[in-house]
Amino acid sequence: MITRRDAAAPRWTAVVLGWATLSCLLVPAVSVKHENFKTCDQSGFCKRNRQFADDATASSSWVSPYALDAASITFKDGQLGATVLKTLNEGEEKVKLPLTVTFLDSGVARVTLDEEKRQKGDIQLRHDSQARKERYNEAGDWALVGGLKVSEGAALSEQAEQGYTKVFYGEGGKHQAVIRHQPFGIEFQRDGETQVKFNERGLLNLEHWRPKVEKPVEEKKEGEEEKKEGEEEKKEEQPQGEDESTWWEETFGGNTDSKPRGPEAVALDISFPGYEHVFGIPEHATSLSLKTTRGGEGNYNDPYRLYNADVFEYEMDSPMTLYGAIPFMQAHRKGSTVGVFWLNAAETWIDVTKQKTSANPLSLGVKGHTDTHTHWISESGLLDVFVFLGPTPQDLARQYGELTGYTAMPQSFAIAYHQCRWNYVTDEDVKDVDRKFDKHKIPYDVIWLDIEYTNEKKYFTWDPLTFVRPDTMHQHLDKRERKLVAIIDPHIKNTDNYPVIDELKKKDLAVKNKDGNQYEGWCWPGSSMWVDCFNPAAITWWKGLFKYDSFKGTAPNTFIWNDMNEPSVFNGPETTMPKDNLHFGNWEHRDVHNVNGLTFHNATYQALLERKKGEIRRPFALTRAFYSGSQRVGAMWTGDNLAEWSHLQASIPMVLNQGISGFPFAGADVGGFFGNPSKELLTRWYQAGIYYPFFRGHAHIDTRRREPYIPGSPYTELITQALRLRYSLLPAWYTAFHEAHTTGAPIIRPNFYVHPEDEAGFAIDDQLYIGSTGLLAKPVTSEGADSVSVYIADSQPYYDYFDYTVYKGAGPHTVPAPLEKIPLLMQGGHIIPRRDRPRRSSGLMRYDPFTLVVALDNEGSASGTLYLDDGETFNYQQGAFIHRRFNFDGKRNILTSSNLDNASRTAKLDAYLKTMDKVRIEKVIIIGAPKAWKGKDSVIVMEEGAKESARRKSVAAEFHEGKGKAANWLVVRDPKVGISRGWKIDFA
Repeated sequence: MITRRDAAAPRWTAVVLGWATLSCLLVPAVSVKHENFKTCDQSGFCKRNRQFADDATASSSWVSPYALDAASITFKDGQLGATVLKTLNEGEEKVKLPLTVTFLDSGVARVTLDEEKRQKGDIQLRHDSQARKERYNEAGDWALVGGLKVSEGAALSEQAEQGYTKVFYGEGGKHQAVIRHQPFGIEFQRDGETQVKFNERGLLNLEHWRPKVEKPVEEKKEGEEEKKEGEEEKKEEQPQGEDESTWWEETFGGNTDSKPRGPEAVALDISFPGYEHVFGIPEHATSLSLKTTRGGEGNYNDPYRLYNADVFEYEMDSPMTLYGAIPFMQAHRKGSTVGVFWLNAAETWIDVTKQKTSANPLSLGVKGHTDTHTHWISESGLLDVFVFLGPTPQDLARQYGELTGYTAMPQSFAIAYHQCRWNYVTDEDVKDVDRKFDKHKIPYDVIWLDIEYTNEKKYFTWDPLTFVRPDTMHQHLDKRERKLVAIIDPHIKNTDNYPVIDELKKKDLAVKNKDGNQYEGWCWPGSSMWVDCFNPAAITWWKGLFKYDSFKGTAPNTFIWNDMNEPSVFNGPETTMPKDNLHFGNWEHRDVHNVNGLTFHNATYQALLERKKGEIRRPFALTRAFYSGSQRVGAMWTGDNLAEWSHLQASIPMVLNQGISGFPFAGADVGGFFGNPSKELLTRWYQAGIYYPFFRGHAHIDTRRREPYIPGSPYTELITQALRLRYSLLPAWYTAFHEAHTTGAPIIRPNFYVHPEDEAGFAIDDQLYIGSTGLLAKPVTSEGADSVSVYIADSQPYYDYFDYTVYKGAGPHTVPAPLEKIPLLMQGGHIIPRRDRPRRSSGLMRYDPFTLVVALDNEGSASGTLYLDDGETFNYQQGAFIHRRFNFDGKRNILTSSNLDNASRTAKLDAYLKTMDKVRIEKVIIIGAPKAWKGKDSVIVMEEGAKESARRKSVAAEFHEGKGKAANWLVVRDPKVGISRGWKIDFA
């Protein structure tokens, strides 16, 4: 929701809101206010380290001042320890930096560099600060959940070369870490070829602690005349050496950061030799393949920034920070994918540059290549980096997921359509919107409430004048198995007669300012305090607030939306919390900023787990701010976008990037949050939004109503058509979510992930594949378009989803896309499960029969999977699910269904199978049916467990000859086989 207010009192808030409303009516939406957010030049530690890089690369004699003390090396149980020495003052002084390199059983390596003096607490803090003396070392407590088992097979090389230490690790010892002693650096190799380099360019820079030398104040000598007004001072020569102007304090936007620990940034250059494309490090409104950041046509001048921020009306094609941060980058080339995870929760900047090397015509077989160089700079914390050597995108997804957790398995309603705006104004308004969806036969599952439902912006309350009977409202929704999501933000209104703030203060659970007092800032309610969810006691307290007898008016069909959790502070620096604020454990906010949103999101997830004793359901909690690991506890969306075609276009690569970065339950506000979309744009956005894993329509308080039934004919019908397509394919979507939940795979996938050998498709980010279904979508994102160019990467046939037109051959293909047409292709070789009966909500589809769409490949074969569970509880963890593999054997012309999981029977499974006993396959469609089947009017069906008389039966079939470029297809109607049982259909 809108997140910028410069007001300092309620009356000014009203004035600004009034102007905002007027501006929406009179002028187009304005872009982000750049003056409110730092550039690298305005961020002291970023500017220092960029200058450090410039000086190093400009000097032909530059040598990194970091060296590994070979005598300090130890190696035990898959972990190498050593001391890196940083040389100061031309060799007169050395700073000790403890190094740990851990080789994990998964084939991942972890490199950690600390600072001995800070580690031991052997420093003095300025300003009598209560802050911790160590570098922040608890980011892993929030981000990491597994995958840390140390490799027993890692081995130190017995024939270490002079000046190097080698460690063999990974499966079969195929990986090597070659650690250079002087200057210190590491090369990570796979099968003898270098894939990732640390400190190749000598940009490692760990700013060690040093005391501030206070300069004496010069006293005025006796008889010295006072300087006359306007008289110029004589310019004194500046002392040579490092620029200390931002070491000890820094001012931006009228706020001064006290920096009690002085400068402590950590930076490292990481190179990917032979890799032209790098992806990841969300969240930015930019292309999937990251651009370079040192200038040049079409590139950026500033590094990519990771600093969770409340950005108002963010701009397109920018490295500017947004609401979340995942410091995970992967590099891809034909035959190889590698990556790094920079485990640091502080403000971080990342420069990306590329160096092209041309082929040498005199050297036979030596091809040109591109190296990508990155420069990572964080304000504080450890240098803590994980290195992944792949070699496939799937390997990276799995290994990163093992470390940070796979996406939570959502309730089934959560992947259907959500209807939201700021704000539905009364409980009767909510029920009226619900009735109108039914009247127009438009499916939806969830309706949302923004901040106006509360009593004077006090969370856990209802406005007594507008939401008079929230219990009745919930009951009304529940009749159609619909849900309600209410917003709860981390700022708690600081006012009288409000038990929540009273308890927060009394229990001392709020974030503190630099002096150790409870911090007070400004947000939607006015004066506010922030829950400190780094504190376990705060999480325990927070969980109690969501109990049904505490948050009265809520019900089992109430779920939660966390916004503003960057955190957003209207009167703070860069619209967030001062960096010298203090959190639980006396960590400064600068240390934990990017993980702050995760802590609040996690607390809400925990609160929803059991709101009533014994009533355990999967939570649904949406977050705006996020970090690595947030995927374990809910969904995210891309924030305050605009009702403009450019924002629709940007949403595709943004959501794709979330998926490959481990947080696939992602979406963008359909229709654009700010502004009023044209009917064409609104329609096209719904046609694109059906491909977001998280699918929600949302709008700003000043926009016109735009529920799907409002635009009128033909737009309402076209939007309804798109929504029904999403609903019919929910079985395929749910199966894709299960795959993400168990393997870390993205739910929607870019071309390079599906076709990692196809160099021409590595940068494509305007089309997507849905899970492992073979469904290839190319949303229309340009005004007035009546066709799209779909890129096909392989030689398989691709069938139009609706009319079975065949597209074949690697390269671009023009696909018709008038307004009434949704471009969607099916890759040959896949079987797609769907449910074709239109319903009002997904819950009402629970026992509907299935249709199997079998798209045959070049060999006349196809396969696919279907995952089902109760869509609500955690019983699937005890085996209560159905997981089937469907396979069409093109040589034998037989379609079979087999059990994909051979888990032992449990009581939970038996109970679930009983509820699904009558759920059947009602139709099978074979696309690409061979001509030899022409005239076929029946097939033989056999089912396991059926009565003797029904085990083998003849079922009617209809062959249809494709016209023009359309494929032939054959339909088998109602074979009457159970979804949970084994069966086969013989087409021979």
